[in-house]
Amino acid sequence: MVSVSRRSLLALGAALPLLGRLDWAVAASPSAKTDKVLLNYNESPYGPSSAAREAMQRGIATAGRYPYKHMYALAELFAQQQGIAEEKVAVFSGSMAALRYAVLAFTSETRGLVMATPSYEVPRQSAESNKAPVKEVALDGEHAHDIPAMLAADPQAGMLYLCNPNNPTGTVTSTDAIRQALANKPKGCVLVVDEAYIDFAEAPSVVSWVKDHDDLLVLRTFSKIYGMAGARLGLAIGHPALLERLAVFGGDNVPAGSSLLGGLASLEDVKLLPQRKALNAQLREDTITWLKGRGFTCTASQANCFMIDVKRPAEQVIDALAGHGVLIGRVWQNWPQWVRVTVGNKREMARFREVFAATV
Repeated sequence: MVSVSRRSLLALGAALPLLGRLDWAVAASPSAKTDKVLLNYNESPYGPSSAAREAMQRGIATAGRYPYKHMYALAELFAQQQGIAEEKVAVFSGSMAALRYAVLAFTSETRGLVMATPSYEVPRQSAESNKAPVKEVALDGEHAHDIPAMLAADPQAGMLYLCNPNNPTGTVTSTDAIRQALANKPKGCVLVVDEAYIDFAEAPSVVSWVKDHDDLLVLRTFSKIYGMAGARLGLAIGHPALLERLAVFGGDNVPAGSSLLGGLASLEDVKLLPQRKALNAQLREDTITWLKGRGFTCTASQANCFMIDVKRPAEQVIDALAGHGVLIGRVWQNWPQWVRVTVGNKREMARFREVFAATV
């Protein structure tokens, strides 16, 4: 690796009976109605798996040593699982760090950023701090990235950012559309695909595409389905030359040994991802079905979050739920009547429905 900083419903149904025996499936649950229900940051309510927690504990005992070997082992394992060369994987203290470095590396005062709205705001914030022009393009009618409009937005763009599935909508942009973006973006522009939520989705990853495209950077995180948001661990996948450009800004960004060991254990646990994916899908779809039954429109999410058109100023609903201890996501300026809700565990989603029914 480059040393840089930092299936159906039937299948779902078959997997769900196993979930009752999983210790993580009830972890971090609210014990009473007085406890806050945190559905505001797209975190996992389950935290790291048992194997990851045990591995992270072992990391404490070796904290007196630099964790380079664990970093290389993590990159090697991920590369093997994805069928790509290890040199195309870089490890970071969270994928947000890699994303910020990418914006700094690929944009400038003359090479701007093109991204969707609503979407994850960190690229825009980083570009503005870099004095790079930003073009935000509204999602299309299906709440996917409007690739033709994004391609036309800035012929001098240095970076095209796609969050897929998209945060905050949870919606997916098709593989064909991503191919269109990669084939038709401005010369010298880098396509950055943020796959923070891809493990929740039925949509395929584009990680393998880096074998054939030296102008594609893919980001992954352990913060979402693996429940390690507080451990700060992420990956950037791309041509070594792209990763070296990130290193200019990130330096020797080595995560903590405990985080790296937790990440290794998570990747090694081949049952964890499908189990969590199935449970998240069940809780998300049950909640969306309930909301639709009450007359509300929701985005067609494939992630651990979705948005609801609450038919009134979103701040009013956010404040009303917060008054009962249920915290949900913020407001996006161009969607002023929509709120984002993170998918919590079974008890948290039941509490959300109870409070939503009483206040909205």
